[in-house]
Amino acid sequence: MKDGFLKVCACTPEIRVADCSFNADSIIETMFKAQKLGASVAVFPELCVTGYTCQDLFLQKLLLDGAVEALDKICRETESLSALFAVGTPLAVNGKLYSCAAVISKGKILGVVPKTSIPNYNEFYEVRHFSSAPEKNELISLCNQEVLFGKNLLFCCKEIPELVFGIEICEDLWTPSPRSTALALAGATLIGNLSASDEVIGKDSYRRSLVSNQSARLVCGYIYCSCGNGESTQDLVFSGHNLICENGAVLSESKLFENEITYSEIDLFKLAHERRRITTFPKADSFGFEKIYFSLPVSKTVLTRHFSKAPFIPSDMASLNERCDMILQIQSHGLKKRLEHTHAASAVIGISGGLDSCLALLVAVRAMDLLGRDRKDIIAVTMPCFGTTKRTRSNAELLCECLGVSFKEVNITKSVIQHFEDIGHDINEHNVVYENGQARERTKVLMDIANKTSGLVIGTGDLSELALGWATYNGDHMSMYGVNSSVPKTLIRHIIRYYADISHDDSLKSVLLDILDTPVSPELLPTDETASEMTQKTEDIVGPYELHDFFLYYFVRFGFSPQKILRIAKYAFEGVYDEAVISKWLNTFIRRFFSQQFKRSCLPDGPKVGSVTLSPRGDWRMPSDASSALWQII
Repeated sequence: MKDGFLKVCACTPEIRVADCSFNADSIIETMFKAQKLGASVAVFPELCVTGYTCQDLFLQKLLLDGAVEALDKICRETESLSALFAVGTPLAVNGKLYSCAAVISKGKILGVVPKTSIPNYNEFYEVRHFSSAPEKNELISLCNQEVLFGKNLLFCCKEIPELVFGIEICEDLWTPSPRSTALALAGATLIGNLSASDEVIGKDSYRRSLVSNQSARLVCGYIYCSCGNGESTQDLVFSGHNLICENGAVLSESKLFENEITYSEIDLFKLAHERRRITTFPKADSFGFEKIYFSLPVSKTVLTRHFSKAPFIPSDMASLNERCDMILQIQSHGLKKRLEHTHAASAVIGISGGLDSCLALLVAVRAMDLLGRDRKDIIAVTMPCFGTTKRTRSNAELLCECLGVSFKEVNITKSVIQHFEDIGHDINEHNVVYENGQARERTKVLMDIANKTSGLVIGTGDLSELALGWATYNGDHMSMYGVNSSVPKTLIRHIIRYYADISHDDSLKSVLLDILDTPVSPELLPTDETASEMTQKTEDIVGPYELHDFFLYYFVRFGFSPQKILRIAKYAFEGVYDEAVISKWLNTFIRRFFSQQFKRSCLPDGPKVGSVTLSPRGDWRMPSDASSALWQII
């Protein structure tokens, strides 16, 4: 449970229809397997003690007594197991029969939850045997224990306040008002569903969508466990389709007809953060519910769930291409509106031959095309100085030529030298004054050209640079509209590659691919004018952008502590970076993120494209003088 990770399982054991003794042994064996896997919570299928497909045998007292005996055996033989188990069983209470979930821990039945929604359509005719859960909880005697019985039960972990477990059974989820909704509103963060869902064509996709969407709607973890191996195939076939979801994401899923244990880790701290963040998620109101407390040993959970090294980038190509296209549309429509509103005669962009200015130019081209205007209204300005290389200057010019925009070169070397003389700075002292003087001179040039042509300066800085403060204040930090302000560096590469892939112009494609192969650099330190390689590489100075984008995503989007980010980064980047390297750059990220907030507090406008943005008017508000002491990793 360290860092909020809770190992959970959906367990579909082999059963025999109506053979309660065999089923008890199979369930017990699977419980021990789940505990060995490190599970803290495990869910079994609906009516697995008897089998779901017993039909009219459910009306036989012998079967019902056998189910209670099996439940008693399960309790006796699992006293040594600390995990929380939810096991499906029929149970007669006050003259009526219910499909129930018995919640067991350390050999004790903590509570019994009966099913509420009893289906009686298509292949289902449960009303023939079972009753709906009564409205009120009550105390019953079961297996020589006094046990709470009712649908309004919450199982709360003493050691982990974020773990509140609620149960719904199969059809309870498929109704217009699922029980899990009431449970989540009462405070449940983890839902277990004991299910008996038969398999027909297309149902697995619908089921997956239903479970993942419900976990998203309720901002919860969800364990869906369905029956499979051993159920009767007289008229139906059950595949044991198990799902573990978290806030809309499918963390783990069984293959159809391959039964037993599906497991993953639910991040309870992340769910708690999301519920705090989403102001429309109501505060927990457990009125009418009874809380049953249990204990779990707190230990470090071994992680098996997937953490992508590139959380901003979809893993499959189709989704990635779709995202790239959507981002280009958002950016270009945002700029289109700004150009229309300001009646700008031109869009002025500083073009360096690097990634960011390349994307900004592509966006500007799309915006002009949307407006039906001549691309010559885009003025791309290259401003070589001490560190400009032949390669980037050439790529900048070729890119503009291919796109058909206006191209202008303004060599700022003399202006910067004059500026250094004016302020008494030694040109041989290559410090921050030397570098920032160039950046501010470039911004001045762009602003004045924009004024001269009644235009707007289009900012090129990206989200990753904003997070690190890797921008010169009132230099490249400033513009009149920042189209890349919420696009991370790792994603910019893919957008440009996507643009190259869909381009029908071989020359444009060639220059875009060369820009992609060019190392990221501010090009502010001296180099030979004819050189094709730069002497200054950004990632050598501030660290790999793939690490910083990883840090940024989990720090801002989910509020992870640096210690937790370090843990999952070690897991995600295993074999790529060792702990010392990750820790070094994580400390750099935290230090710069806090110290450079003042640059983000006065950012120009720019379109939000994803769930992480640092706009001071939008998703991120932070004091510029906040201390980073709590967040530093020693």
